[in-house]
Amino acid sequence: MYYPYLRGKQFELKALREFSEEHKNVDFIVPIVEPVNSNYGALNLAIHDLINNHYRFALIINPQNGDFSHSTMSFNFVDNNEDLQNNPASWIPSYQYCGNSQSLHSLIMDSPYEQIMLVFKDAVDFIDDEVLRDLVSLDRISHIVFNNDSNMSRRSKRYLLGLGKAVIGLNDCFNEKQRNADYLNNDDEPFSEMPFYFTDDGLWGFSDYTALSSKYVEGGMMPYALAIHLTYQRGDDQIYIHHFVSDTNQTRSDIRGKFMEAARKIPRFYMDNHLKITNAVEDIIQRVSDGDGYPGLGYLKKLSVLNHLELIFRIISPHANK
Repeated sequence: MYYPYLRGKQFELKALREFSEEHKNVDFIVPIVEPVNSNYGALNLAIHDLINNHYRFALIINPQNGDFSHSTMSFNFVDNNEDLQNNPASWIPSYQYCGNSQSLHSLIMDSPYEQIMLVFKDAVDFIDDEVLRDLVSLDRISHIVFNNDSNMSRRSKRYLLGLGKAVIGLNDCFNEKQRNADYLNNDDEPFSEMPFYFTDDGLWGFSDYTALSSKYVEGGMMPYALAIHLTYQRGDDQIYIHHFVSDTNQTRSDIRGKFMEAARKIPRFYMDNHLKITNAVEDIIQRVSDGDGYPGLGYLKKLSVLNHLELIFRIISPHANK
């Protein structure tokens, strides 16, 4: 089972909508969506499409980023969304752990929800914290997503696996650089082996931030260098990521030219390495032949997410129903 973790930004949500439309009735991919925008238009559309395309998904009910990083902003989406109210079996109410076990315990017990997902994005140790153990042991908790990048003790991980709940390892696979131009120094690097080995670790499923960083960042300035991040399968049991970066990176001008410099590298890379092309990659390649094919930075991020979702779908779908 794959649980991609996505923030509720416009283009991440568009990627989910397009993927669910292209691959309907998929029960082995369960997106986790963390809202970040108090304007719920894009989130409404995404949830409507996910439900119509028969996708189960998890929704973070206590978001902490974006508009919801301000204590005065409450998340009042669930009670006002008819799709959620009319289709309770289609989604998993989810809470992220923010350091206060007792407060979260009270929040969950006061909620109307059963079959709840807990998300631990940061490293925690379940052995030496009795209040935290009480929290994860609640009967209402059905799914636990934990930070699988941390040096969690074997005892702590064994404790989680022994709770009889769906335990999912969350990995931050994207090796983020300070500047896009820095990816030129290491443009091809390992990304993940989890789709191939998560069951060996006794896990119910695996999670990542797709081809994005785990860090939440608001919209930024136009970059000096443009980078297109595409994951691909190497060999039988490895996912790598290739960073296709522009070459003319001294100024912020001519973003269309930077796009063409980066995108022109993609067809040759896929051809030389005999890689299967996803629909998202095909979209970029088609734009290379268009003199004005630059689609915008948000659109490129959407394609990076879509490419990763399509790649994971292709990898795990042969084994999903066995």
